[in-house]
Amino acid sequence: METGDEVIGPVNIGNPDEFTINDLAKKVLKYTDSKSKIAFLPLPQDDPVQRKPDIAKAITILGGWRPSIHLDYGLQNTINYYKSSNR
Repeated sequence: METGDEVIGPVNIGNPDEFTINDLAKKVLKYTDSKSKIAFLPLPQDDPVQRKPDIAKAITILGGWRPSIHLDYGLQNTINYYKSSNR
């Protein structure tokens, strides 16, 4: 990211919409037509309780920038890319 010297530290550009990892896994299974099962394991002690990044710093630094790709659309495009690249 090209910014001026006044920008110090990380700038979170994550998805500000909160969803669970279980929700994400279900979407991946759906979009890949996978028959895999989701395993529920004990969480690590340092596992974040909330997965909703604060992107306020990015919005300020990047002149109003906001994510423009919806999670479902991005997942589908990523899955299609990997399917077409024979990885």
